Amino acid sequence: MPETSLHEIIPVLQVAIGPVILISGVGLLLLTMTNRLGRAIDRARHLAGELGRSSAEKRAPIQAQVNIIYRRAKILRLSIALSVTSALLAAVLITTLFLTALMNLALVTFICLIFITCMCSLVVSLLLFIYDIQLSLTALKLEIETSKPSAGS
Repeated sequence: MPETSLHEIIPVLQVAIGPVILISGVGLLLLTMTNRLGRAIDRARHLAGELGRSSAEKRAPIQAQVNIIYRRAKILRLSIALSVTSALLAAVLITTLFLTALMNLALVTFICLIFITCMCSLVVSLLLFIYDIQLSLTALKLEIETSKPSAGS
């Protein structure tokens, strides 16, 4: 293995800063997503307890909310998995950049594929996150509609 000088490594360090920033940003997204997942789980547990204490006519709307929250939890789980995959691929990208510099390898296509896969994973994760937000608004609308006083009251 040929000796690599500091002057040859500095450009690699500069190139590696982008994926490091990406990992940091994905970490913040993961914090938000896991927080939302925790809140969804807490809400589902609360509604499940309410389901056992409610009358027959109130059970259907509560069960509908629980179903929506369960769908949200599954979507958030997938979104989190894709975000983690994106962060892992960014870490693999950084490692690959350094290995190609240290060993004088030409892995341009492999590096491009890692980066493209990393970005696609992040894009799908964010789209799922948007879908989760839409579902949470659907559950909120259902809750507001069921909590309105009836016209006969």
